[in-house]
Amino acid sequence: MHTQTASAGRLVLAYSGGLDTSVAIRWLAEQKGYDVIACAIDVGQAQPGEMDRIRQRALDCGAVEAIVIDARDEFADHFVAHAIRSNALYMGKYPLVSALSRPLITNHLIATARTHDAVAIGHGCTGKGNDQVRFEVTAMALAPDITVEAPIREWGLSREASI
Repeated sequence: MHTQTASAGRLVLAYSGGLDTSVAIRWLAEQKGYDVIACAIDVGQAQPGEMDRIRQRALDCGAVEAIVIDARDEFADHFVAHAIRSNALYMGKYPLVSALSRPLITNHLIATARTHDAVAIGHGCTGKGNDQVRFEVTAMALAPDITVEAPIREWGLSREASI
């Protein structure tokens, strides 16, 4: 693999604190030349203190900056409440909570990219699920000028191989 030395600009990465996005920070920096800003968006999934640990993990993995956004109230008020009222269930029994969060997360990534003069956003979705579509379609609709990177999909690695 070729390692770039010149900066390709800033990239705001949707950062979960998990293995894939942690590895993606260094890869995006070393292989694509980005200055990676990790952006962890709390929509209610975190335990107390967990977002602080996630932020530190991003910095430890090489992010030039790590941002935590508390979007719990926004998610509950503007997404979950409407889904409950409309009985939004997948196959009639699974709440669409994860799917509903992707446009909100993408919106925050774009807003963060704008405030940090970033040229790209990134996510840690594989090429197998619909989350990649939710992130990328939202990004194309809201910010067609911003590049979307999907390093995990680009690698084509299984989780076992990445470990």
